Amino acid sequence: SSSAMVQQIGTQLLQSVLDIIVLIKDVLIGLVVSVLFLAGRKTLAKRSVTLVRGLFKENTATAIIDEFKFADRMFSGFLEGKVIDSTIIGVIYYIAMLIMGIPYAPLIAVVCGVTNIIPIFGPFLGAIPSGIIILSAGQPIKVLWFVIFVCVMQFIDGYIIDPHIVGGNIKISSFSVIFSVIF
Repeated sequence: SSSAMVQQIGTQLLQSVLDIIVLIKDVLIGLVVSVLFLAGRKTLAKRSVTLVRGLFKENTATAIIDEFKFADRMFSGFLEGKVIDSTIIGVIYYIAMLIMGIPYAPLIAVVCGVTNIIPIFGPFLGAIPSGIIILSAGQPIKVLWFVIFVCVMQFIDGYIIDPHIVGGNIKISSFSVIFSVIF
């Protein structure tokens, strides 16, 4: 009976590890595809302008191209703001992990900083493997402190740091960023 329970726990643990590996693989594939797409965006933009000018009258084509240029500036500003925000969050995580005496502070700070780029779910995606790393170091009480810290940092980042940085980068108010995210 106890061996069956150990086998069941082992099976569930193995399945959880496999699920995490699949998640990490999917995130990495998404990042690679995103980087490749962004690397070829200038060529795509030139071809798109040619296509729009060929399909529409001059005034309509100019209006469409202007809207796409505006969207590109907004997206670039947003992405730049998220990278700056995530770098700040990574540094804050590193300092906090050192203060709390949590093992593998540099690794956890990098994981949480990088995944913070992903809106809404990213910080939690970074917290899961980080929590597992802390737990594997044999410090379950520090996992609890880490989870509490992640929740507090998400609130501070989501309502103070991120809107201020991203809003400043795309030249809209912090309130507009918060409203857009909530909407």
